[in-house]
Amino acid sequence: MNNNSTKKSFKPQQDDTLQKEKKSSVDRYIISRLFKYIKPYNRLVAIAVVITIAGSFLGPLRPYLTKIAIDDYIASSDFKGLSLISLILAGAILLDGIKQYITTWLTQIIGQKAVLAIRMDIFTHLQKLPARFYDRNPIGRLITRTTSDVGSLNEMLSSGIITILGDLLQLLFIVVMMVWIDWQLTLIVLAILPLMIYATMAFKKRVRIAFQDVLTHNARLNTFFQEHLTGMTIVQLFNREGREAGNYAAINADHRDANIRTVFYFSIYFPLIEVLSSAAAGLVLWYSGVRLLKADLSIGVVVSFVQYIWLFFRPLQHLSDRFNVIQTAIASSDRIIRLLDEKEGIEEPSGLYNIASFRDSIAFNNVWFAYEGENWVLKDISMTIRQGEKIAIVGATGSGKTTLINIISKLYPFTKGSVTIDGTPLQEITELSVRRLVGVVMQDVFLFSGTIRENLAFGNPEVTDEALQEAARVVGADRFIQQLPGGYEYRVLENGTGLSSGQKQLIAFVRALLYNPEILVLDEATSSVDTETESLIDAATARLMSERTSIIIAHRLSTVQKADRIIVLHKGVIKESGNHQELLAKRGLYYKLYLLQHPEQTLPAEL
Repeated sequence: MNNNSTKKSFKPQQDDTLQKEKKSSVDRYIISRLFKYIKPYNRLVAIAVVITIAGSFLGPLRPYLTKIAIDDYIASSDFKGLSLISLILAGAILLDGIKQYITTWLTQIIGQKAVLAIRMDIFTHLQKLPARFYDRNPIGRLITRTTSDVGSLNEMLSSGIITILGDLLQLLFIVVMMVWIDWQLTLIVLAILPLMIYATMAFKKRVRIAFQDVLTHNARLNTFFQEHLTGMTIVQLFNREGREAGNYAAINADHRDANIRTVFYFSIYFPLIEVLSSAAAGLVLWYSGVRLLKADLSIGVVVSFVQYIWLFFRPLQHLSDRFNVIQTAIASSDRIIRLLDEKEGIEEPSGLYNIASFRDSIAFNNVWFAYEGENWVLKDISMTIRQGEKIAIVGATGSGKTTLINIISKLYPFTKGSVTIDGTPLQEITELSVRRLVGVVMQDVFLFSGTIRENLAFGNPEVTDEALQEAARVVGADRFIQQLPGGYEYRVLENGTGLSSGQKQLIAFVRALLYNPEILVLDEATSSVDTETESLIDAATARLMSERTSIIIAHRLSTVQKADRIIVLHKGVIKESGNHQELLAKRGLYYKLYLLQHPEQTLPAEL
């Protein structure tokens, strides 16, 4: 994948972050979208909120109990009263611990269930997105959405919101208790608050941008890493290790710098909070000392206020930490929501036809197709494929062969013209029924992690063991499968690592046979296998195609000579059509391609 195209696909999308609205309204919009994932657990949320509200006074109660203990009991040497107040204080601490345990447990359950639903929505949505979406979005970036981004969201949903509610309520109770005990000292503490609010707002503005930058570079890093792990063989064969390490270092450095910028803001903000809290404590102690000298204040009030200052600024620091989590989560949520808002494939209206079988023909009438703009890949294609016919489509790489199959399979909508199956326009037939009719064997076979059996039965999970093994015997795949450790239960590594290309092709043939399509497409299916494997596949495909409409996509002409009709594509245009002998006799493009691939042969002049 081109790195330049990767970079282009990132920045516009990241800069696009719902910028049609103001940032504050964006945050509200994101939170409203996330709320639907919390809504099913309203009862658990309500319990957590009630417990949080009910227990929020327990922390602020402790300094007040300390004041009573000092002023009312220690000062008067009342041991009995001191014992009672100590028990009450211990009870408050115990209840506070129980409250924290229950709310943490409940919020984690809510968060994990919500995250499960989000991940399922992302995966389900990704399966519905059109092929064009995957053409322009790197896989590494999509993986980041379901890992890093959802992970950031998990932290907010699991603890962020309820913790913020608890901290805000604690602040409220602390202020109420401080005013009740001594309003003058309270004013000194609150005098610091405007500075803290100003610092927080300035911090919020800068850190939001910084977090977006971190997530953007994280996605780039994942994309580069995923691509190069997948293509490591190419990197090694072309001796690109050093150069690619340099490219990775540059992307990694950008990621590092983005994180350092974020850390820089926090390294200023947190010490500033500490300085402000220390300043408040210093002012309270100074003013308390003055009043103590005048006998206008008790020791218990001073001790309780020192505790309240610590309690007052601790929730503010917690809110700062939570703010960090929320900023990351909102940035991640923004990206997740934009992914979920990606338009799915052409929405199928109700009333589309379900074709149960293929009875007559597939007809292309003046079909044009372009992946982008007017860069036409197919130009004015008209042809008919009849039921039971064996059609070969040949041409150089990039001539549009595979694009024809993508259109038949409804992976891409054609741009102009019409395509019909048994007289019904393709756009009026459901994707499900079309893809049930068409079975495709690709040149680059993809195998999933799992057993051989699971990969063979991928298109037909209900197949019996007997039918599965019979299909493997028909194709000739049972020979190598039986030699694998565990046979059909042998576990395939990611993308079939450990199996030869020929073995993977045979598995793909068995998979297609078990899918039992009425229209079989072989897309360069034998171009990358050895002679022995190709002979096995030729024998199997002869049986497979005998009762099916078959379309063979190939650039190796030796594989298509027995086709009923050969269609020659060149730069998206049908240049010739006929059987092997007829096309050789025309001495046109097919004739030239044949001589290029079989230079040792001389053809009779009468051809």
